[in-house]
Amino acid sequence: RVIFRSLRAVAEVKRDMESEKPMDRLLCGDVGFGKTEGAIRAAYKAVMDHKQVAVLVPTTVLAQQHFQTFSARFADFGVSVDVICRFRSAKEQKATIERLEANKVDVLIGTHAILNQKRVHFSDLGLLIVDEEQRFGVEHKETLKALRTDVDVLSMSATPLPRTLEMAISGIREMSILQTPPEERQPVLTFVGAYTDAQVSAAIRRELLRDGQVFYVHNRVDSISSVAAHITELVPEARVRTAHGKMNEHQLEAVIQDFWNHEFDVLVCTTIVETGLDISNANPRIGDRADTFGLSQLHQLRGRVGRGRERAYAYFLYPSDKPLTETAPER
Repeated sequence: RVIFRSLRAVAEVKRDMESEKPMDRLLCGDVGFGKTEGAIRAAYKAVMDHKQVAVLVPTTVLAQQHFQTFSARFADFGVSVDVICRFRSAKEQKATIERLEANKVDVLIGTHAILNQKRVHFSDLGLLIVDEEQRFGVEHKETLKALRTDVDVLSMSATPLPRTLEMAISGIREMSILQTPPEERQPVLTFVGAYTDAQVSAAIRRELLRDGQVFYVHNRVDSISSVAAHITELVPEARVRTAHGKMNEHQLEAVIQDFWNHEFDVLVCTTIVETGLDISNANPRIGDRADTFGLSQLHQLRGRVGRGRERAYAYFLYPSDKPLTETAPER
């Protein structure tokens, strides 16, 4: 049973969808405050009004996670949900597009590929949901503008771009804010400091003692294997795997699925997990070279933990032997 406490935001979205003017609303809220739940309810309303829904996401991992979430929520309501992403074969994607054109797909989830109007044709698109709007470039937004003339658009972001925020505040776009955290949610304890092996091994061992899991973010593909090997040396009892964007789709999907199923303890990964992964059993989030991340990335990465009832920790670590830039300490 899903308890959603930000009912005002849902009411505002519903009111916009029922008005004669196409909706253009920004749903803004902290990471894990329920933006996806708001989107699911808007999608359900659109489908009940006999319209199709497109859910645009920035990463393949997030597309797959949303596909699982939406499918589970709509399983008892006869709503057809499908996905276009690189985890699907060309044959599967072609079949999805054919079903979409025949109006046999109610909700289509995917990366920017679903904006390709030469390839993807909706039978009767009524609602476009844009998750993590700040991750899309000018070209994608121009395509979105062309759709906005007769399609409701719901954009979601925890860290909206200044221009997007200015449009919302000045009244050009409507904005709903989610301010109520989920029940039993505890704030993420955040530590910023120089990297030490002792601190990393202690954080991992503490989590293993409570049978939890750990995200370790290292944003360099060329050295990620050596970092994983070093963690195995520090904590020999931990089961360690790696994930990054240069893996093929089958390898990446298998690793993410295995982590979800708790078949290993520590996921050493790039910022490919910046958005999307919702694994409530993973609570510490350790990032080396945190000084190289942007503010939005740091915020999103911290939001990957603390999604269950357990107290979560985020460690943002930087090399003790290298000077920081002027802006890094402020971030």
